[in-house]
Amino acid sequence: MTPFDQIATNIVKEQELIIGPIAWQEALKVQGLHITPMHEQVSIDNGNGDQVIDRLVGRYEHLFGKASREVCKDAARSLIADLEPAQVPMSLR
Repeated sequence: MTPFDQIATNIVKEQELIIGPIAWQEALKVQGLHITPMHEQVSIDNGNGDQVIDRLVGRYEHLFGKASREVCKDAARSLIADLEPAQVPMSLR
């Protein structure tokens, strides 16, 4: 599991705690994001993890507002600390 896979998984699971199963339904609509059948993990197409994360965060923010972006940032905080600054998706800065 890549760091971007872990970030996406944490984001979706944290959103699920707040908005329920709709978090997984919305994540399925994000291009480049793949979800295991039992909704345990999220994986991202290789090479564009930061862009996919930005689309995922944007999807939640569009539907549920800026508070959703903060939830995403909190969910990813410990994982983005291990990334180089240039690797951190714009939506999580």
